[in-house]
Amino acid sequence: MRFSRIIKVSTLVGTLLLLIASCEDELNTIGEGVVGGEPFNTGKVEYGVFAYNKGITAVQTNRLPLYQLGTFTDPIYGKRTASIISQVTLTTENPTFGDLTQAAEDNADSDDSASTVKENETVKEVYLYIPFQLPPSGDSDGDGVDDEFEEGEDVNDPNSDWDGDGVTDNQERVIGSDPFDPNEDGTGDDFVANNFVRRYDLDSIYGDRTATFNLSVSRSNYFLRNLDPNSGFQEAQEYYSNHDFSGFIGELIANEEVTISNEDIIVSYKDDDPDTDVDESNQIETKLTPGIRIPLSNEFFQTNLLDMEGKPELLNQSNFRNFFRGIHLSGTNMEELMFLLDITRATITVTYEYQDYDTEEETVVTAERDFVLGLMMNTNNGVSGNAVNVFENEAFPADVASALDNGENAPRIYVKGGATLTEIRLFDELENGGSQLIDQVRANNWIINEANLVFYVDRETLDNSGGTVEEPPRLYLFNAETGFPLYNTANEANTPNTTPNPLNYYTNHDGVIQKESGKGIKYTIRITEHINNIIVRDSSNAKLALTLTSNISFPNIQEAVGNVSNAVDYPVMSAVSPLGTVLYGSNVAPGEEGKKLKLEIFYTEAN
Repeated sequence: MRFSRIIKVSTLVGTLLLLIASCEDELNTIGEGVVGGEPFNTGKVEYGVFAYNKGITAVQTNRLPLYQLGTFTDPIYGKRTASIISQVTLTTENPTFGDLTQAAEDNADSDDSASTVKENETVKEVYLYIPFQLPPSGDSDGDGVDDEFEEGEDVNDPNSDWDGDGVTDNQERVIGSDPFDPNEDGTGDDFVANNFVRRYDLDSIYGDRTATFNLSVSRSNYFLRNLDPNSGFQEAQEYYSNHDFSGFIGELIANEEVTISNEDIIVSYKDDDPDTDVDESNQIETKLTPGIRIPLSNEFFQTNLLDMEGKPELLNQSNFRNFFRGIHLSGTNMEELMFLLDITRATITVTYEYQDYDTEEETVVTAERDFVLGLMMNTNNGVSGNAVNVFENEAFPADVASALDNGENAPRIYVKGGATLTEIRLFDELENGGSQLIDQVRANNWIINEANLVFYVDRETLDNSGGTVEEPPRLYLFNAETGFPLYNTANEANTPNTTPNPLNYYTNHDGVIQKESGKGIKYTIRITEHINNIIVRDSSNAKLALTLTSNISFPNIQEAVGNVSNAVDYPVMSAVSPLGTVLYGSNVAPGEEGKKLKLEIFYTEAN
């Protein structure tokens, strides 16, 4: 039986891997390396692959892990402008502003207690804060200095000394001193731990980071539903990237200029304590990681939040979302600047003053308090709230548009996040007989040691595009019929729990860009398990689909609208990316055969 035969020779695989790399042969010919006197042969075989480009009209963009904001110009695919419409969420239902409920305040004139006063809550300031997406593992050696700021061996050396003050970066991390400041090494008499502004390697910002831009925040008058009434309110409502909300944009709440910084945002300093010799006013009280932080209209939140205390509009989330339907975020002066934002971490902080009764002094004083609103929010029950990303995409150039949905085996594969999808058929049925080839492999009783799809980057097209192409760091291949990924986490040495950088996830499966001189050359996707399922376990030779991914450990699929089909399964982590590239396909021109897409199988055959 085939399985018993596999078991007998499986111990030879480790030795065979050293021989496989030298066994190169022409397309669709079996190569073999015969070791004299040994009961096995090793070799490599290559098969044709059919690649068919599909266009995507719109992708589902509500309840995403990341949202695009701004403008991204791709020299191949054109311009995309992205805006966000989001619900606003109460962090506390039926809130009490100040110390007294509105009902108690209303009875202040007839209440016999001196502590019952009209609090007259008044908005002092309102700030919207949306943190930038930080890299998941920006500090390889854990010394407190992100990799972006270190060079060479220092990246993996916690004992490096960035500022040259004689105290290692890791020691400064432990002490709480600034590793970028040679004048602060933690030894001064007035030293206060962690009283400095930290620098970060910002991730997911595309374009000129030195440019300023304007963020516009408007009230949304569109009611975003969480559940679909067409399903009897049993299924989540779906919203797509081409949804037109333009008729529902209400009054302007803010239009502020923003400067990008990779440093902490200082929100406040401590008050000086006159009873100490230390000047506490130089000590940071509150700071935030880098992000967008702008003031919003005091008057708007006075009218639509504080003045609504005790009214049905603030009684629960449902009432509040029906009353205050959300905000719309868009950018101006962002022609070459785009962010990926996690709006589940965004906040609107309303700072207000109110009249408070001081029981010790028996007098009324002015007090201050914050009330925080969220947009979408992470809760114990998952994500609360809803938001939609809207894309305005330029039409593709004629050569790209004509390559989509034409049913032809493609000479070039067009990969663009949220805009294309490529169907992949293994054992190219049109040219090589498909099922007959699979039967041939089965009849040979090969042990499949490794199977790869190698996608070569069309460097000529990218380099001659007239601009700099931001290349996707990873491609993603999945089963187009089931929506499931092709990798098997049980066979992967690296998992998200042990390697927080997504490019280190599932390295055996690969798909990560390989570069030379800083430019992409190829992507290799290892599909050994999938091929063994077809050959050995008699699984279906299902159609596959190729796109890109921002995080391969998040394989969730949502529905998209294709150019010629109303329902297409599309990976969420491709929808959140504006990046794109061009790859060689199968139907290449003469002279390009070395870059042709093909399935390569390395095998062992027992004699």
